[in-house]
Amino acid sequence: MKLFTSLLFTYTFLFTTALSAQKMVPDIALKDLNGKSVQLQDFVGKGKPVVLSFFATWCKPCITELDNIAEMYADWQSDYDVEVLAISIDTQRQLGKVRPLAEVHNWEYTILSDANSLSLQLLGFQTIPQSYLVDGSGKIVYSHSGYSPGDESELEEKLKALKK
Repeated sequence: MKLFTSLLFTYTFLFTTALSAQKMVPDIALKDLNGKSVQLQDFVGKGKPVVLSFFATWCKPCITELDNIAEMYADWQSDYDVEVLAISIDTQRQLGKVRPLAEVHNWEYTILSDANSLSLQLLGFQTIPQSYLVDGSGKIVYSHSGYSPGDESELEEKLKALKK
């Protein structure tokens, strides 16, 4: 019985700690594909989930991930009322490649740019692709680095759980 109580206490502590460790999405100045300044807070914390997917035009796994999300995006919108923001961390010199890439791949979600890489500093990630699932209040409830086939299915499972 002591073992059970100890395990229950440990689980409860870890679960509570994990919940309290959830970060709010910082307000980051970004640009849309037309060069207009926008704030990340314009998109998150509006009552619906948002997927933030950080990528670069030279990153093959990023492109694969965004292509696979694109195939599921219409269903995700109708099933989970989710918005996907693909945020390029390409440098100012490489920004001219972002729009053509998005058009060729028929990405229907919002494409933004963080050429100053402020998001890397504020969110503390090191590698791309980097994805975050943000709940309707603006809290990061899931994060994932890198890409392996099937990661988009795991993300969908997190969306399902969030909807409940």
